[in-house]
Amino acid sequence: MPATLRDVARLAGVSASTVSRALSLPEVVNATTRARVRQAADQLGYEPNKAARGLITGRTGNIGLVVPDLANPFFPSVMKGVQARARSHDVAVFLADTDEDAMAEAGLVRALAKQVDGLILCSPRATDDELAAIAQDTNVVLVNRVVAGVPAVTFDNEGGMRQAISHLAALGHRRIAWVGGPATSWSSVQRELGLRTAAETQGVELVPVGQFAPTYDGGVAAADQAVATGATAVVTFNDLVAIGLLARLHTRGIDVPGDLSVVGIDDIAMAGMSRPALTSVRLPKQRAGEIAVDLLLALLDDPDAALGPRTLDTLQGELMVRDSTAVATR
Repeated sequence: MPATLRDVARLAGVSASTVSRALSLPEVVNATTRARVRQAADQLGYEPNKAARGLITGRTGNIGLVVPDLANPFFPSVMKGVQARARSHDVAVFLADTDEDAMAEAGLVRALAKQVDGLILCSPRATDDELAAIAQDTNVVLVNRVVAGVPAVTFDNEGGMRQAISHLAALGHRRIAWVGGPATSWSSVQRELGLRTAAETQGVELVPVGQFAPTYDGGVAAADQAVATGATAVVTFNDLVAIGLLARLHTRGIDVPGDLSVVGIDDIAMAGMSRPALTSVRLPKQRAGEIAVDLLLALLDDPDAALGPRTLDTLQGELMVRDSTAVATR
């Protein structure tokens, strides 16, 4: 039979109300008593009732995670970080997928906000004004997106693109194509800016191919246009696009990397499994999820945390060189 709050109180030698306060509002109980209660609870394997605790703290014990597309392996990696860190704080995670629909995103976010203490929005497609308005109504942390006044964890897009361009330039590539992501993607805009800066520094030409769905099919659709640019190398919005592009190039008999070098971004697990294995900018996706939970819990404990110095964590990427890039042959 599971241990009860009264069992813990009896073992710790305190009242049931003291146990309740020690576990749900530890700051109001002195350290010695709090430690005795915690030890008794651990010894008995006692698990506090979340519903009852919520009545005391005014919290649900739940947070929400909203992603654009669960079919994209980038987002489950972030989710693993969120889930692991939330579990360590005894917090449950509700998950929602917007299916890359910017129009539906705001409504879904507002509906989920009623059921949780705060939200982590990963690569949201909504406008800055819409996200700022949501952050006024509920506790929000962003991943892979920056909006003034909203805590966020991002990736160093400029640094990652600099590594990609430096690698290709060192291989002799002087005309590089860029296959961008959706028009509503903040990271696509940031990556293109980083590519342009790096290309100018390296003295190479960057040729934008267009905006494509961040999927395998998006890469297939982009491949012919990328080849038509006459570039000797191409950088894609993400690895899924790169893998789709590789498939179309193979169908056309275009050798990678002999005829065309390809670089992806994200370094999902499939990047190393593709043929040829994909050179990609590795992003610390799981770490981003962990930091997002830390920022959100800090915000819940102190609403003014959004104004503090540690509201924006920028994580560095690392270029993983594999078989899809080689010395330019033309």
